[in-house]
Amino acid sequence: MSSAPTPAAAKTISFFDLLVMGGWPMIPLGAMLLLAIYIFVERSIAVRHASKIDENFMSIVRDNIVNGNIKAARSFAKNNTTPVARIVDKGIQRIGKPIDAIEKSMDHVGQLEMYKLEKNLDILSVVAKAAPIFGFVGTLLGLMQLFSSIHAANEVEIGVISQGIYTKLITSITGLIIGLLAYFGYSYLSVRIDKTAHKMEVAAADFLDVLYEPVQK
Repeated sequence: MSSAPTPAAAKTISFFDLLVMGGWPMIPLGAMLLLAIYIFVERSIAVRHASKIDENFMSIVRDNIVNGNIKAARSFAKNNTTPVARIVDKGIQRIGKPIDAIEKSMDHVGQLEMYKLEKNLDILSVVAKAAPIFGFVGTLLGLMQLFSSIHAANEVEIGVISQGIYTKLITSITGLIIGLLAYFGYSYLSVRIDKTAHKMEVAAADFLDVLYEPVQK
């Protein structure tokens, strides 16, 4: 009694093989991914450092200013390397001038600090938009090459066509994944930067309130 033939084991494809099957468009897509990862990690570290503010920072600055110890207040602010400290330090430097001039100087520093925080953030936005488009273009170019080869061979094999389409779709899938990762990274950093900007605004407002408090003799 003959036994039924066992089906052939499905051939597994490694992750590296999938990347190779995508062809040359996978190289620029990989470069976009590495660039997005680098910018996300670098900006995350910078934003995390910028958002670290000592809870007693403004209390110490207020006590020194109210007690008339302007030099100690500025020295304390200068020893902190956060955007909030640099904004307050600029305000301390302008003590004695009109409130409008102090506020304007602090606003200028705040704008500069925001520019530093948002550095290279637009590149993530570009990758989020460009990667899916580039992946789709890579797929279209691959399909054009596939059908050109079929036309030159003057024969049609369903297996060859399906395998070719499957291979070329890898670039579209890869582009979409990279675009989504870049978009989520951009959105996450934008939220973190907005929170840091809010802390800067609160600190600036608190400092201006301190200037209205009477100086103790």
